[in-house]
Amino acid sequence: MAAADEEALRNDGALQKDRLGGAESVHTRPMPGTHLTRAIRPLDQPPHRTVIVPGSKSHTNRALVCAALAEGTSHLSGALFADDTEAMLGVLAGLGVDVVADAEATTVAIVGTAGDVPSAAGPLDSRQSGTTGRFVLPMLALGAGRNVLDGAEQLRARPFGDLVDALQTLGGRVEGERLPLTIHGGGLAGGTVQVSGAISSQFLSGLLLSAPCAESDVVIEITDELVSKPYIDLTITTMASFGVDVINDDYRRFVVPAIGYRAADVAIEPDASAASYFFAAAAITGGTIEVPGLGSNTVQGDLGFVRALEAMGATVTVGETSTIVTGPEELEGIDIDMADISDTAQTLAAVAPFATSPTRVDGVGFIRFKETDRIAAICNELSRLGVRAEQTDDGFTITPGDPSPGIVDTYDDHRMAMSFALLGLRAPGIVIADPGCVRKTFPTYFSVLDQLAVAS
Repeated sequence: MAAADEEALRNDGALQKDRLGGAESVHTRPMPGTHLTRAIRPLDQPPHRTVIVPGSKSHTNRALVCAALAEGTSHLSGALFADDTEAMLGVLAGLGVDVVADAEATTVAIVGTAGDVPSAAGPLDSRQSGTTGRFVLPMLALGAGRNVLDGAEQLRARPFGDLVDALQTLGGRVEGERLPLTIHGGGLAGGTVQVSGAISSQFLSGLLLSAPCAESDVVIEITDELVSKPYIDLTITTMASFGVDVINDDYRRFVVPAIGYRAADVAIEPDASAASYFFAAAAITGGTIEVPGLGSNTVQGDLGFVRALEAMGATVTVGETSTIVTGPEELEGIDIDMADISDTAQTLAAVAPFATSPTRVDGVGFIRFKETDRIAAICNELSRLGVRAEQTDDGFTITPGDPSPGIVDTYDDHRMAMSFALLGLRAPGIVIADPGCVRKTFPTYFSVLDQLAVAS
């Protein structure tokens, strides 16, 4: 990590270092009793820059699970090193999986267990990572021993019940409905299971990721409407990289062969959700931002956010190896269903105040069950800044208006911090509370954002 980035991390929160598999990792977390804030300075001129964003959290954690369950040694390049992925690496290390992680080189080497998951000596900590908790739970059911899976208070409050029920149907033995959960290994028998897709696609992804190591093929039937379908596409694509082809019957039924994984070398893409903040910055300032590594062949659905900006008037070019967004003279409000790109709903909420007409977002009622109730958080914070924002059952409506100076509460939600910081690129006096919460997925976010003010 560059010295400038490390200094920026110290400014964002207390710098902590730990060792995992012999590699040093760096992340930030405000120390108890401190009240850190970060003021955002409006840009003097529109930015024209190429922005490098870190690896995809979603791709990294899926690949880590597949690699841990595979037979042989897998290598990941371009992996994300942030709190969510370090949580996954920590759980794997706690299970005794042979992991060598190099944060500076963004690489991970894993000697897989061939589906024979060990038992940990003590509780396994998912921290705040929903992907870690929900992907690891089915994996632990594959083992022979007893494990306890826990996490931070924020994750303890999030639902796990539907996933627990599904695992029990497949032959797993799990005690509890929320973290901490006790898992009694013995393997998964396989067979047919029904699961809801309305609360979180992570339940389905977790089942899919472990299903190849069941005793027989697994058939998963969705009982209602599946949210965040592109994340399921990412799960299936990642599994295919490790030799398992899933049959997807129109997102209603999934068939997974019980053939196990084989080791693979996988290049992790830049994070499309992280890129959304910089594409939005271009849209609201009239600048031009290019993000290399994200193009027409991406496996991440969140690149679809640029089409929302295009509908608002931005010029968008999605090439084979990069994506470029140029902001218009005026942005227009839109009506949009963001069910498939829900992690960018807060980003769009930060763009909407600068449009010339209202923006209505629906299809995202399930984001009330994320790190915080994201619909309420969006509307509460915009309203406190003088921007009219109204909640609906399935989304929100934002009426254009100039944000007033104020401190934005981030609710320990990394996406609230990163998205609402964008307001400060246009509006003076915007201050972000607890900026260190971005450690969850993008520890150097604010130092990268600061680069937009540097003349190109």
